[in-house]
Amino acid sequence: MRPIVLRKRRKKTKYKPILKDTKSWPVVQMAKKRSEFVDLVFEESYENLLDSPRGRTLREELETTVYREIQRIKNNPWKIDPKDERDYFENLQKRIADTDNLPEEEATSKLKEILKNITRRYAEEIAGNFRPSRYRFSRTLITIGFARLLNAARVRGPWSLFSNQLDLDDKIHVVGENDQIRKLARIGTVVMVPTHFSNLDSPLIGWVIQYLGLPPFIYGAGLNLFNVKIFAYFMNSLGAYKVDRRKKNVVYLETLKTYSTIALREGCHSLFFPGGTRSRSGKIEKSLKLGLLGTAIEAQRQIYQNEDDIKSRKIFIVPVTTNYHFVLEAPSLINDYLKSKGQQRYYVEADEFTSSYKISKFLIKFFTKGSGVSVSIGRAIDVVGNYVDEHGNSIDKKGTPIDLRDYFRSEGEITEDSQREQEYNRILGKRIVEEFHKNNRVLSSHLLAFTAFRMIGKRFRHFDLYSLLRLPDEDLRIEYSEFREKVEFFVKEVMAIHERGEVGIGDHMKDEIDDVIKHGLRNLGMYHPEPPLGRAKNGDIVVQNMNLLYFYHNRLLGYDLEKLL
Repeated sequence: MRPIVLRKRRKKTKYKPILKDTKSWPVVQMAKKRSEFVDLVFEESYENLLDSPRGRTLREELETTVYREIQRIKNNPWKIDPKDERDYFENLQKRIADTDNLPEEEATSKLKEILKNITRRYAEEIAGNFRPSRYRFSRTLITIGFARLLNAARVRGPWSLFSNQLDLDDKIHVVGENDQIRKLARIGTVVMVPTHFSNLDSPLIGWVIQYLGLPPFIYGAGLNLFNVKIFAYFMNSLGAYKVDRRKKNVVYLETLKTYSTIALREGCHSLFFPGGTRSRSGKIEKSLKLGLLGTAIEAQRQIYQNEDDIKSRKIFIVPVTTNYHFVLEAPSLINDYLKSKGQQRYYVEADEFTSSYKISKFLIKFFTKGSGVSVSIGRAIDVVGNYVDEHGNSIDKKGTPIDLRDYFRSEGEITEDSQREQEYNRILGKRIVEEFHKNNRVLSSHLLAFTAFRMIGKRFRHFDLYSLLRLPDEDLRIEYSEFREKVEFFVKEVMAIHERGEVGIGDHMKDEIDDVIKHGLRNLGMYHPEPPLGRAKNGDIVVQNMNLLYFYHNRLLGYDLEKLL
């Protein structure tokens, strides 16, 4: 029998804002000079586009850009799109064609004017417009709304919605390097890079930023979200800049990259989801989108080039891992993933966030059924992947301070080297993935799903994944005693990994094995109409949805646990 561990009640920490004067927030400074900022984004984007050889002539690049935009407008229009878009790009198409018979010098001049025109339009479209008053209002609204929802579930009576008996941090545990990120935000620029599993991630991280007393972060919000007026109202004034993922042309992507680079260079704390989209498989991201991440490296090098001071500001990358017992969208996400594999046809269910009623129903259950969320703030690293201490000094594996400037020097001078920075970007992405796994917290729900799926897989070891997922109900029962034995085995293995500092654990993982199982079953099946696991009348474990079981099982891949069973 495992020794009983009495868990201490978690001590609450109330963090004070690190910058009380809103006028000193970097994002406010940027908003005050919005026009100048847009001009700077336009100018640098334009120069970058002219200076960067891409294997195409300027004319070919413009023709491709305009053609793709016209096709986008025809095939995938959105409400938020400007009304003049089609006329605008069709007119540019004609202007490009009119340069055919002009002398080369005159044609080049007119093509450059067209490039300027498009680039400025993109810069205006992308730019955010932060407003402190609306930020405070929305911040208060989110906190009160979620807290009141908690209270409404726990307090009886008609005035329950106005009770203050519970705080949101009773449900959301922010653990890890909380003090370090606060200290670094005072002396440099923080880039927060979270995992991405759910549509709840964005509001969750927004709440965490507020909870830690950090100034507002800018972030890229999908342009499609601005189709909804209430979202557009808040995001237009919360520091969000617009990202139109339909636009894949070089001019737009360069303008977007330049926007992020300049914002970081000017000291605006930023939020990137480096996975790009929610994890369809349920796995912790391994393949990251390195585009915007690379702007942190470029901005750091530019700071060193522009500031001849040993104390030049640094950019700090802070990996953040979100830990849910269950993900509302899991059924549609895993179906999308399995369908994308091309091995089998699956019915893709509608996304669970299709209506306000479903969202409200989910949130009520989420906050009243005893589940919790854990957000792990990782140890900060610099833009090439070295850990930094609380003073912002980069340190090597032995803890020896190193000068980050040396990574950007060539023959004693800070120089631009795109090939070198691409390699740094690859290294940084790899380090973030390592930190995601290290900061991950193993929860009871993850462990139960992993154990059950591995046990079924071992029983039918000659089956491929898709055959396992189609097993009949009679093959999906596990005797409780056998299941309990394997859960206990994996708990010990997870504890060993935890002691090596390679993964975190939920506090409940220290409980008695039977209690861990009860906790996992209760949380894993909390919302889904068809929970992954259940109990038969005789106490046996019953797999009720193999697709979902596979999704939650995947959360523990990457620790070599699968090799043990």
